[in-house]
Amino acid sequence: MDILLANPRGFCAGVKRAILIVENALKIYKKTIYVKHELVHNKYVINKLRQKGVIFVEKISDIPNKSIVVFSAHGVSKKTKEKAIKKQLIILNATCPLVMKVHKEVSKASQKNIETIFIGHKGHPEVIGTIGQYNNKNGKIHLVESIEDINQLSIKQDTKLNFFTQTTLSIKNTQSIIQFLKKKFPNISGPKKEDICYATTNRQNAIIKLSKMTDMILVIGSKNSSNSNRLSELSKETGVFTKQIESFLDIQEEWIKNIKHIGITAGASAPEFLVKQVIVHLQKMGAKKSKEIIGTEEKTVFNIPKHLIFPSH
Repeated sequence: MDILLANPRGFCAGVKRAILIVENALKIYKKTIYVKHELVHNKYVINKLRQKGVIFVEKISDIPNKSIVVFSAHGVSKKTKEKAIKKQLIILNATCPLVMKVHKEVSKASQKNIETIFIGHKGHPEVIGTIGQYNNKNGKIHLVESIEDINQLSIKQDTKLNFFTQTTLSIKNTQSIIQFLKKKFPNISGPKKEDICYATTNRQNAIIKLSKMTDMILVIGSKNSSNSNRLSELSKETGVFTKQIESFLDIQEEWIKNIKHIGITAGASAPEFLVKQVIVHLQKMGAKKSKEIIGTEEKTVFNIPKHLIFPSH
């Protein structure tokens, strides 16, 4: 059995930045660091940070006054930020810069009183945070997940309309939703550059490539990770036998019986360490060496705030 590795895979620039912010904050402040929601959606990463003393909370009210809070990579609503300021918390913002770009777009639409349609998954923290940028009582923001949802909307044809999207959606599905939106509301305008981020796009393209060379694909990523779930869905759509796993411990022997070429990828919040563990485990089960497939080289780097740069010497 050959092992083929998707390229790119694993950590994106936004996730690397978020983790670095928390790790450096621990060294600089030498105090308890609170994080609003899971910093990134990966069990392994969260457990590692918990071991270092990081406390994850869902409510700002659970954090003692004047403490240090980190906003997760998914971003938070304006109301959440206001609550943190009221409690005199030291705010360290680990929101992915590409999510912040969408926040600014939605906030601008809110200020201009432009009715807005947001394409995203209900209940996902990125969606809650982004919709929470729209705070105009006279305007409206609608969340849609599908074409069916668009048909339920009661918006007049002449209404000035904007649309934006979550950054970790399926490219294919989102394109068909946008096409339908433009057909139904010809005057609708969207972002200058699409909101789905480079890392989501690259990982989805890489899995399509991988699917043509393999007869099974393992997607490493937590169940609450939107980008990992989209990779699994996409892989299944290609017709390749696909399993999403947290780690090598989830691999079942019967999956890999008679498999000649096994592909491995990892969601944008899954560390490379987990990929290496899976490779070692498969090799113990008789797999040969692993081989990287050629893919898009990612050069994007997001800097952390200057006051959080920790001297590494």
